[in-house]
Amino acid sequence: MERQYYLPHSAIEFHFRQSPRDFVVDEIPLYPFSGEGEHLVLHVRKKNLSTWQMVDVFSNRLGIKGRDIGYAGLKDKNAQTKQYISVPRKYEPLLENFEHEGIKILSKTYHNNKIRVGHLKGNRFFIRLKKVTPVAAAKIGEALKMIKLYGMPNYFGFQRFGLDGENYKKGKAILEGSLKERNKKLAQFYVNAYQSYLFNGWLSRRIEISKLVEGFGVDELPSILSLPKEECAAMKAQKHPFKLIRGDVMMHYPYGRIFHYVDDAEPERFNARDISVSGLLSGKRATRAESFAGDIEKEYDRIESGIDGARRYGWIFPEEIEGEYKEQEAWYELHFTLPKGCYATVLIEEIAKRTIQTDEYQE
Repeated sequence: MERQYYLPHSAIEFHFRQSPRDFVVDEIPLYPFSGEGEHLVLHVRKKNLSTWQMVDVFSNRLGIKGRDIGYAGLKDKNAQTKQYISVPRKYEPLLENFEHEGIKILSKTYHNNKIRVGHLKGNRFFIRLKKVTPVAAAKIGEALKMIKLYGMPNYFGFQRFGLDGENYKKGKAILEGSLKERNKKLAQFYVNAYQSYLFNGWLSRRIEISKLVEGFGVDELPSILSLPKEECAAMKAQKHPFKLIRGDVMMHYPYGRIFHYVDDAEPERFNARDISVSGLLSGKRATRAESFAGDIEKEYDRIESGIDGARRYGWIFPEEIEGEYKEQEAWYELHFTLPKGCYATVLIEEIAKRTIQTDEYQE
């Protein structure tokens, strides 16, 4: 699938490869830990290990099952990452002299509940781009200004699709009954990849539409987009580069209830970051877009049974964006914060205006 990028500049050349030196992630907890309770909370730093591999290390050390260890989110393997995990407090003595070449326990506290998947606010990233020329650095700086002002598309990153990028095909085949996968977790993973593929397709199409609205006049757009002139005029009048369409499913940002775009005030609220547009993760029981937006969404709504659907923010607003060019080293260093479930590599790809994929699959 050819991805659409919304930033107006041409592609930027630089070198990026995930490594513990050049890719650092710091998990932001959803809430403060209570300091008391039956669960030991460890703040850990890991390098060159996936979260699952780290869980295996602790389960083997403590003699417990992996499911007894709580974590809020999966972190990249080829990176230096800090995150929180929980284990039953009674096993604390077994960690007294814990040592591992890829894991360091930074601190510990206690909490009443086990950490669950999704119990995080977001992640703070440090990324170092290399082989950056002064001209490229200037373009990166302008791209960051645009992302600060308008946000960015919330694509699923390449990590979602496997080494060859085609796990979604297995998910589609499983749903169609032409492929059997005995491992239920793996089958779920493949089906989720198919949901993600459809979501990315919808988002790319919507960015394409938004760029057409920016580039053509109101009299030309109805024939190009097969939309009424009144709708094209309403889209043309929107300040934000991502154009909302009547019937879009909106969500309060950064969390909150969903509702349909019918009120003329919604584009201004989107521009003010009070709300954001959502895309469909196709499946049962998910709210669908209506009207003109619904007509577009139907093309990417291909899962009728077998899995629950959901809505996902189609557009997000990174926070605390900082960039520094180190000309002597030809490095550009970035710091930024993303909500949970969002991909730092997608931000890098939006800046580069091209696909960036590391040599290994990341979780």
